[in-house]
Amino acid sequence: MPLWVSLLALASVSGQFATASKPMISLHPPWTTAFVGEKVNLTCNAFLSNSPQETTWFHQYKWTKTSREIPGNTYEVQESGKYRCQTQGSGQSDPVSLEFTSEDLILQAAPSVFEGDTVALRCREKPGSALSAKVMYKDSRYQQALRDGSDFHIHWAALKHNGWYQCKALREDYNSVASNKVRIQVLELFPTPVLRASPSQPKEGSPVTLTCETRLPPQRSDVQLRFCFFREGQALGSGCSNSPELQIPAMWSEDAGSYSCQAQTVTVSVAKKSLKTHIRVQRAVARAQIHTRPPLESVFEGQELVLVCSVRGVSGPFSISWYRRPKLQDVATKIPFSPEAEFRISTVKSSDAGEYYCVASTSYLTFASRTVTIHVRVPVSRPVLTLMPPGAQALEGTELTLHCEVQRGSLPILYQLFREDTLLQERKTNSWRAMSFRFSLTARHSGNYYCTANNGLGAQRSEAVTISVKVPVSCPVLTLMPPGARALEGAELTLHCEVQRGSLPILYEFFHEDALLKKVETTFWRVGSFRLSLTAERSGNYHCTATNDFGHQRSEAVTLSVIVPVSRPVLTLRAPRDQALVGDTVELHCEAQRGSPPILYLFYLNDVTLGNSSAPSGGGVSFNLSLTAEHSGNYFCEADNSLGVQRSTAVPLRVKGELTLPTIA
Repeated sequence: MPLWVSLLALASVSGQFATASKPMISLHPPWTTAFVGEKVNLTCNAFLSNSPQETTWFHQYKWTKTSREIPGNTYEVQESGKYRCQTQGSGQSDPVSLEFTSEDLILQAAPSVFEGDTVALRCREKPGSALSAKVMYKDSRYQQALRDGSDFHIHWAALKHNGWYQCKALREDYNSVASNKVRIQVLELFPTPVLRASPSQPKEGSPVTLTCETRLPPQRSDVQLRFCFFREGQALGSGCSNSPELQIPAMWSEDAGSYSCQAQTVTVSVAKKSLKTHIRVQRAVARAQIHTRPPLESVFEGQELVLVCSVRGVSGPFSISWYRRPKLQDVATKIPFSPEAEFRISTVKSSDAGEYYCVASTSYLTFASRTVTIHVRVPVSRPVLTLMPPGAQALEGTELTLHCEVQRGSLPILYQLFREDTLLQERKTNSWRAMSFRFSLTARHSGNYYCTANNGLGAQRSEAVTISVKVPVSCPVLTLMPPGARALEGAELTLHCEVQRGSLPILYEFFHEDALLKKVETTFWRVGSFRLSLTAERSGNYHCTATNDFGHQRSEAVTLSVIVPVSRPVLTLRAPRDQALVGDTVELHCEAQRGSPPILYLFYLNDVTLGNSSAPSGGGVSFNLSLTAEHSGNYFCEADNSLGVQRSTAVPLRVKGELTLPTIA
């Protein structure tokens, strides 16, 4: 049987727990909203010594009410509505409302939130819905962007976190979709404690029991509380303890005054103080009193301590007994009788600290002195700084706790946390020999950390602990040097890939039309470069990727056009016969084998322009010429694509007169 069930089955003297009159339903998984088709297990916790043989479950959805009996105390459901349970000999539980929805986006939360809880809100999309860019809102105000698969956390829940929460996301068409709204209502973990004294008006020399009464709700009955007691604002005893009671062996008139108590969680995330209670002490005739040598405030480890018990108001023979209440015990331990009314500790050790009192006894009367608390002042030992979770490397955004602890040392202790000799935080503790410091890590938190502990008897420093905060790479940017979307064939081009953030080493990869060109790993800089000698085939789209152990990112594509100067063209004359005659038509064809289009071709006869033609897509062009006797001479052509002009080799052509047929007489 779980511990919290067994505790609730009893009525505690402290008032910390109360007997449960009805069962309680717990969920697994612990969400009240789910998708249609999913299942939730309900468990009926009846707080009995044995699990129930049968459980009756009640289901209400709109105006429909049903009930059924099942073996055991667990019920698997997948229908919306309110659920209650009942076992033999118990009433019905409080209802738990479940909703199974077919919406594309839901926000899931636990059914109840108490002070000091760490609350997780889960924003889930329906499988196949392809949503992105999830964002959390509270009361319609932006709170935080959510990474894929991450939850929204509320640490140390308090009343300020009350409100309506909702998450939103984007569809592939960039339309927004909103989840259901979840109301967070932070409940009281435990009520303000009440201090009770028994007896309420003690007589001098009589013992008094102080009780700090409060209670935990059934849902949080496994929370461990600690209790502290105060007189006139000053702490009593040896500090806070797990017991809601404080035994005062004897009360004296000077002990009268205002008393209060405080109940708090172990982490002190929730602490509440009672109202003050005034205790009046009725005077008695006989009294015993303790004096110490040296004074209480000057008791150091290793010296001699003498406690002297003086008795007044008693005539006749009496005996004196000494008692001590060690810090970790609640029952007084008798120290052997000292006829000189002194108790001597020759060499004080830290284990000698505690509460001491003496009891004087006659044949007809026994009375005790007030308690004196011996604090053995011990210098702090060297602190140890540990990381939680452990490890020298941590990912940016994670929660890291640095725990500084000493094995020995008198309280109070001042703890200080340093990074690279810069003071970050300091805290004083009156109850524990340890202190924790919590951070949400960013890149600037990398470095060497150490802590110091000081209780006024000498400061001690821990060994340094190195923390390396690892950062996923950001999206890289690809730039070309020299810049521009066009470059000349044969030029040297540098591809420059850079990320703004990311832990080293980083592997850069350069691609041309998804074909890998080069890999470059950098260990000192967040930039990688690659030099390329350009050819015509290098035209196209380029991109780069950046990868470290914590992420992979790809840059936007950059388009580059490699332009090529024209090569020397070749002129070809195409005549209808081997010997050109006046009246024939000759085709002049000029073509450059290489060169970026468009290409302009010009035709010449003995440096006289005949005509021109453009080839928008490259290749060659032709020019037709009807021959006359003046067309004899040297022909050539030129090719020009704005990157330089090239002239062909001259081709000679001789045009003869017209061919005449002989006349027959």
